[in-house]
Amino acid sequence: MYHICKIHHTGNIPSARSRTLLTRDILPVTFQATEGVGMGRGHVIVIGGGNAGLCSALAALEGGASVTLLEVATEAERGGNSRFTAGAMRVAYDGTEAIQQLVPDLGAEQMRKTDFGSYPTDKFFDDLSRVTEHRCDPDLAELLVTRSFDTLTWMRDKGVRFLPIYGRQAFEVNGRFRFWGGLTIEANGGGEGLVGYLFDAFEKAGGQVLYGHRAVGLTESHGAVTGVVVRVNGELQTLPADAVVLAAGGFQANTEWRTRYLGAGWEFAKVRGSRFNIGDGIRMAFDIGAMSWGHWSGCHAVGMDLNAPPHGDLAIGDGYQKHSYPFGLMVNGHGRRFVDEGADFRNYTYAKYGREILYQPAQFAWQVFDSKVTGLLRDEYRIRQVTKVTADTLEDLARRMDGVDPQQFVATVHEYNDTVDQSVEFNPNIKDGRGTRGLTIPKSNWANTIDTPPYEAYGITCGITFTFGGLKIDAGARVLDTMDRPIPGLYACGELVGGIFYFNYPGGSGLTAGAVFGRIAGTSAAEDHAVTRAALAKGA
Repeated sequence: MYHICKIHHTGNIPSARSRTLLTRDILPVTFQATEGVGMGRGHVIVIGGGNAGLCSALAALEGGASVTLLEVATEAERGGNSRFTAGAMRVAYDGTEAIQQLVPDLGAEQMRKTDFGSYPTDKFFDDLSRVTEHRCDPDLAELLVTRSFDTLTWMRDKGVRFLPIYGRQAFEVNGRFRFWGGLTIEANGGGEGLVGYLFDAFEKAGGQVLYGHRAVGLTESHGAVTGVVVRVNGELQTLPADAVVLAAGGFQANTEWRTRYLGAGWEFAKVRGSRFNIGDGIRMAFDIGAMSWGHWSGCHAVGMDLNAPPHGDLAIGDGYQKHSYPFGLMVNGHGRRFVDEGADFRNYTYAKYGREILYQPAQFAWQVFDSKVTGLLRDEYRIRQVTKVTADTLEDLARRMDGVDPQQFVATVHEYNDTVDQSVEFNPNIKDGRGTRGLTIPKSNWANTIDTPPYEAYGITCGITFTFGGLKIDAGARVLDTMDRPIPGLYACGELVGGIFYFNYPGGSGLTAGAVFGRIAGTSAAEDHAVTRAALAKGA
């Protein structure tokens, strides 16, 4: 049974040719605009309260618009996927002086003991192109890379505090830390801290946050977006706007969409972050003719604790992921290795190895380490909520690793040990070339024999972070329709933008992309609203 509901606008937004919504099993409702919203100066509605949405909201305020941010979650669960991250942000920088601009309170002792190196724009671009198999949109990639430093500086000026990522991205070797993998900076307090800083800045600047507001549709007049249909406490209402920014995340928490677009078996993946990212923003844009774009069968997926909950847990944050595998081995239920754990720095492999884990028998694997390297394991291995077994012999360890063929596992480790080139010095800060010889699946770097007890093994499965397919945007973050034309009044940023990531992902570039394109979207929305309003008035 279907009922046709006509959307009637109040206030300054023309009601002629308003879009007709088709809704299932609800009574016809005449929606009224929230009093005071959309009146006076240009009004921008941002859908989604993560890093991208907050950056767009701040930029729109900076551009002179009034801004309302719609957050589907309660205040306690606000922040989208961003809140579940470690807060790392990939940024192009020229050297130590640039890092000091982002982290002005660096101490003299930190400076003395740290080699920050540099990460020039051409290296960032090369890394992004390489890991996406040269499919990333060159125009969007250029914006991401060239505006990364300026955007982080802007965020710092808004109150976000950044720190070097000691411990996770630099190891102390011969008394000196050296950063590796193009990733040097994180938000203080991780994703929780990042979201907190941005919400504080938005509210102090006069922005309005509406919690528990799920956006379900967009309204149009004369081909331009004029507002948002929201569901609040079971009731539908419309909020008029001069411009709308979609920043509601990907579709990773939508089991049906995962299996439809990513393929069979993806219903078994755990969701690393927010339970609210079900593709609402993408669907709403498609409903009014937006272009589908990007790698729809691709996603960011990691190794995640075998017994993690179905969705992210804010009390744990990003602690369920397990990313120190370059220093050990990964085996499946058959007791065999299935990836080159040392193919590259984990920053360039972790987002694609989750898929490989999902494709193993029963969708699980074990990461195995001996005592020579356990001191290098990231903090996420030391949380109480971890699937871990220990033993003093490989045989005993194998018996404790649920689901693993014990005899084949022991044989796999012995075969691996016999091929490690121990003439090459082990160095966790560089791609050291300490690999194996003669294995069908090599280990290219950081290969150490597994022979020094006690041994530790960690059970993992696939945890999906975000999906790569989404909407097509132009350089102004304007959403394009199927004729490659901007949809007036509609902008997008964050995970629901397609065309940036394919197959894989350089660590830390997701938050940076959200911030860069969020800032662009908010700026465009504030600047374009006068043109949009003039066009609406002319067509009325």
